[in-house]
Amino acid sequence: MIGLLDRERLDEELYGDYETEKAREKRLAKEAREQEKQAKAAAAGKKVKDSNAVKLGKGRGEALFYKVTCKDNGRGMPNDDIPNMLGRVLSGTKYGLKQTRGKFGLGAKMALIWSKMSTGLPIDIWSATRGQSFISYCRLDINIHKNVPNVHIHEKRSNEEGWHGAEIQVTIEGNWTTYRSKIINYMRQMAVITPYAQFLFRFVAATPDKNISIRFARRTNVMPPAPAETKYHPSAVDLLLIKRLIAETLKQNLLQFLQHEFTSISKFYAERLIGEMGPEFTPKMPVKSLTAQQLVRIHQLFRQAKFGEPTGECLSPAGEYNLRLGIMKELHPDMVATYQGSVQVFEGHPFLVEAGLSLGGRDVKPGLNIFRFANRIPLLFEQGGDVVTRTATKRINWNSYKINQVQDKIGVFVSIVSTKIPFKGTGKEYIGDDIKEIASAVKSAIQQCCIQLKSKIVRQQQAHDRQQRKRNLSKYIPDVSRAIYGVLMEMADGQKSKKVKYDDDADDLLKKVALHQITESTFIQKLGQHVEQVDAEMALEYATQSGMVDTAREPIYLRTLESDYKFALELHNPVCVMKLFSDF
Repeated sequence: MIGLLDRERLDEELYGDYETEKAREKRLAKEAREQEKQAKAAAAGKKVKDSNAVKLGKGRGEALFYKVTCKDNGRGMPNDDIPNMLGRVLSGTKYGLKQTRGKFGLGAKMALIWSKMSTGLPIDIWSATRGQSFISYCRLDINIHKNVPNVHIHEKRSNEEGWHGAEIQVTIEGNWTTYRSKIINYMRQMAVITPYAQFLFRFVAATPDKNISIRFARRTNVMPPAPAETKYHPSAVDLLLIKRLIAETLKQNLLQFLQHEFTSISKFYAERLIGEMGPEFTPKMPVKSLTAQQLVRIHQLFRQAKFGEPTGECLSPAGEYNLRLGIMKELHPDMVATYQGSVQVFEGHPFLVEAGLSLGGRDVKPGLNIFRFANRIPLLFEQGGDVVTRTATKRINWNSYKINQVQDKIGVFVSIVSTKIPFKGTGKEYIGDDIKEIASAVKSAIQQCCIQLKSKIVRQQQAHDRQQRKRNLSKYIPDVSRAIYGVLMEMADGQKSKKVKYDDDADDLLKKVALHQITESTFIQKLGQHVEQVDAEMALEYATQSGMVDTAREPIYLRTLESDYKFALELHNPVCVMKLFSDF
């Protein structure tokens, strides 16, 4: 595709893997010694490592190329906008205050630039909007110096199946062996935080035996509400943003500008602010005529004055229901707890922390397994400095919640959503530990999950102890039955000699014992049945209290909905969603 061919070497000494005769003899001697050691170890019955196993890596001069395709069934991209959306960096803007997924807004463009740098090949795009009769196909790359798209092909193709969404294909240089675990882990964490979506990951290798296909199934169709755009809080704006808002506003005077372009500023409060700014400011002065010095004064007052805190109505967290489903779907834990905190504020930006905690599960290592999300996007790198990692490892006393931090398989899930995520570093891979509001909210959310699990663990342990005591009784059933039967036989013999008289119930029992209608085996059977009944009741109680045992669940069969049923009501709960339908 790019003209890279395997050519015959004319001058071996030019290449980095050239080996002199002396170096070759030294290597062969070392390999012979290694084989001798392994032979001795094998003769002694010790485990031997394969000497032929070579660590795969991307050596100097070696290139591994991959074709990466990403396809979805979303809303798609308009035909005319595709070149600018993918072939021009910073063609959009993130100035609008809104909770956004992702980190930079440059994902597809960064893939295009990496393709341009590593292979020089363009990317291929297929896209269609809902109800569109054609599929837009575009092949393009980017002129990095001029920051303009270089379109090779841009045409419309038939869309007979009515598909909508986007598909992007890029050929890049990479190292699958090194980053395989990161890629699969990223997909798995995406499946945890978005259980309402289905993901299919396929890796096609050079040989079929190394192919990989992983399907992360959808568990629910309950999606979080779309985040709403909101106005800026005065304490969260900078001087550049104030200038941009003035340039774009349709309001004429300063009073209207303050009242309508910012949140937490009423008409009365705007008048007070203008009075505090100085004699050169008036409510009716044109906002477009403000000088640079006057803008600095407005910004200074915004930083010093106190304002009401913004609401969290613009935020869109995953929700306890979805977070719990995602954890159960991907990890299959023995126990799980979730908690959603209240909306809090830092530097004028609202934020909300959701946390989940699991014990046990599939593919979970002993100790703390931390999963971090920012605006419902997984964070994989630079975990050590993150506020979630530091809180979980240093600020939570796990032993006080009956959890063993070293031996138990603990999954810690923390999702932070905000109109501004305070990332640290240029990679935007971790959230700093220096913001007290966020650190406190993360600690509180994890502790609430710990409290939930502690109550479950205590109830489980109590039920297990009671169950174990009941089971231990079965060991004494033969001895107890023999002793009781012996006592009753003596009483029956005494009754025959008329030395002792008993009431009617006891008299009937002794007569049955004397006639051998009740024997020692009868007592063994009855006591065994009683212990088994108590044991079953305690086991059911134990399983019900754990909340995660299949045998304690009662199957419920729901009738398939017909077309004439109408949706009536939807009730949300942290552990379930109930939908009510009407048949009239």
